Amino acid sequence: MKIIHFADLHLGVESYGHIDPTTGLSSRLLDFLSALDQMVDYAIQNKVDLVLFCGDAYKTREPSQTQQREFAKRINKLSVNGIPIFLLIGNHDLPNAIGRATSTEIFDTLAINNVYVSNRPEIYCIPTNNGIIQIVSLPWIRRSALLSKEDTKNLDFNQINQKLQQILTNIIAANSSKLDPGLPSILAAHVWVTGAKIGSERIMTIGQEHALLLSNIANPAFDYIALGHIHKQQILANNPLVVYSGSLERLDFSEEKDDKGFYVIDITQDKGKNEKQVSYDFYRIAARQFLTITVDILADDIDPTYTVLQTIAEQKDNIKDAIVRIAINLPAIIENKLRDNDIRAMLKEAYYFTITKDIKRETRLRLGKLAAEEIYPLDALKVYLESKNVTPTRTALLLEYGEKLIQEQTTIEE
Repeated sequence: MKIIHFADLHLGVESYGHIDPTTGLSSRLLDFLSALDQMVDYAIQNKVDLVLFCGDAYKTREPSQTQQREFAKRINKLSVNGIPIFLLIGNHDLPNAIGRATSTEIFDTLAINNVYVSNRPEIYCIPTNNGIIQIVSLPWIRRSALLSKEDTKNLDFNQINQKLQQILTNIIAANSSKLDPGLPSILAAHVWVTGAKIGSERIMTIGQEHALLLSNIANPAFDYIALGHIHKQQILANNPLVVYSGSLERLDFSEEKDDKGFYVIDITQDKGKNEKQVSYDFYRIAARQFLTITVDILADDIDPTYTVLQTIAEQKDNIKDAIVRIAINLPAIIENKLRDNDIRAMLKEAYYFTITKDIKRETRLRLGKLAAEEIYPLDALKVYLESKNVTPTRTALLLEYGEKLIQEQTTIEE
């Protein structure tokens, strides 16, 4: 049995993009759809038995009609090709009010053939071309659905999280005990597992997060544990396999060096035996490249623009069609020597670029250890007179006159 595991599509992320003149859509929406198309095409060409999506189809809880249409086109393509697809609800798929529909619930409502949608913990027995597979689902669940106000009364966040951990662990254990050991089984969960390496989801978090320990979900009753919610693809455990597939496309520069794609899982089993062999492979897709170019300019650089252009030229092969960030660090004294138009012209082949400057301004230290900006005027005068070796008598007189002048100036300003 061959299964695709992917998650965190986040259609609707449009940062670093522009309007595509041909389609009228955001160019970044096209990036994310291209990533999804690569997965769908692989599934059809390789005749996979199941596509497993572990939550967060859209960036927001209320996706646009266009985003929903484009997602539905790809789901339908899998469906008409006879490939079952399982859609788990993530935190970005939940509406902001109880009773409203989730963003992917329409597929369940219309009873689309080969499409299964899970918005609550449940066991699904899904027929595939190579037999039945069992999926225990653990979608993102609101805290209010698990704990009443009375349950959380006088508890801090850590105590509430401990209660949630116990409840979710009990749900997993209860469902796993109902599985047929003779059939392949998967736990599909949209959840934060403690210890996972995090990525761009940090800035996309909706509300406070609850988390599960790895030991809470690494139940040996499952042949594979498919996770969504964390955007960095990673394997947390090998027996059983506990895997975050990561986001399908790069969202921002925090994912610049991350490979993007999906996992392909093979489950083999000898007839008449319960023992199963599970293997996996990470299939990398052609995701949009992000590139950061850092340029450090010294104060004695007579042509800082040339230095920047030379550094960019060294990355010429990587710039084409990439989202590029130029980070320039330079002293304030030569800031006006930078020719921005020349730098922009050098980046014309980039898909998108941004230029940031970190201007280092020297602090004046002519008054001892304290900078002029950090000392009161009268104290500054005293330090100055001491540095000039003025006699104590004359210093006292000058300080007296200085104090009067300061008071007069203060009275005028008031």
